[in-house]
Amino acid sequence: MDAQLLGGALQGISCEKDALIDILTQRCNSQRLMIAEAYRDMYGRDLITDLKESLSHHFKEVMVGLMYPPASYDAHELWHALKGVDMEEKCLIDILASRSNMEIFQIKEAYLMQYNNDLQQDIDSETSGHFRDTLMNLAQGTRMEGYADPSTAAQDAMILWEACQQKTAEHKNMLQMILCNRSYQQLWMVFQEFQNISGQDIVDAINECYDGYFQELLVAIVLCVRDKPSYFAYRLYNAIHDLGFHNKTVIRILIARSEIDLMTIRQRYKERYGKSLFHDIKHFASGHYESALLAISAGDAEEY
Repeated sequence: MDAQLLGGALQGISCEKDALIDILTQRCNSQRLMIAEAYRDMYGRDLITDLKESLSHHFKEVMVGLMYPPASYDAHELWHALKGVDMEEKCLIDILASRSNMEIFQIKEAYLMQYNNDLQQDIDSETSGHFRDTLMNLAQGTRMEGYADPSTAAQDAMILWEACQQKTAEHKNMLQMILCNRSYQQLWMVFQEFQNISGQDIVDAINECYDGYFQELLVAIVLCVRDKPSYFAYRLYNAIHDLGFHNKTVIRILIARSEIDLMTIRQRYKERYGKSLFHDIKHFASGHYESALLAISAGDAEEY
């Protein structure tokens, strides 16, 4: 029935955008994939292709983005971040700093299948310096999981502290190796030991000692270890307010987190910034684009 309704909405004289929003934003990703299959059986055409042909601008990006499986969507975003007209370092940071080993593995598979390229090779060729080395490490997807050893936490913290003092290539390498490979549970202890040793929070220390995208990536890893929803709330606020509504970032985070932790991101956003995500999207976006973003992110509008 959904496929039939979408066919009617897309093939009328004027595209019925409200119908697209009502269906595609209110189904989960696995349901949307089944709808796309039914659409192909019914009309002999690809739903994503028809959406691309019928829609435009940011509204198209949202509707098409919803149709990708999660790993394929991340792969799509990484490809465009690496191979687009302008390198989008913040997109690389958002995705690679926050995904689990399994998610990284699935992204690499999707990337290879969709673009016939190796993700790590593309990172290697398109980025540089310690930023590249850290991205490459994250893209291996070899972080330890669920393991914590209190006896080595102080030792790791000391290495991090020295890396913030001395800033040699070797120290930078050790710094990113610890942040990329230790388990989240281990890093929680390491950050506490770092505070004990230095009297300083690890984020403040990194901000003081390093700069550029390397520094942004290291901070993103720390923030994701501590609380991913808070990290994405911060990134959304930054994209909406500091960057004059950076559409790509807002769309990417809402779609990618919609079935993972978007409800929690909304809570963190309101707690931290005083206004709801719903309010800020409504203030800056408009038209069907606004309606689609609100439908993905809002829940019950009465809350706001």
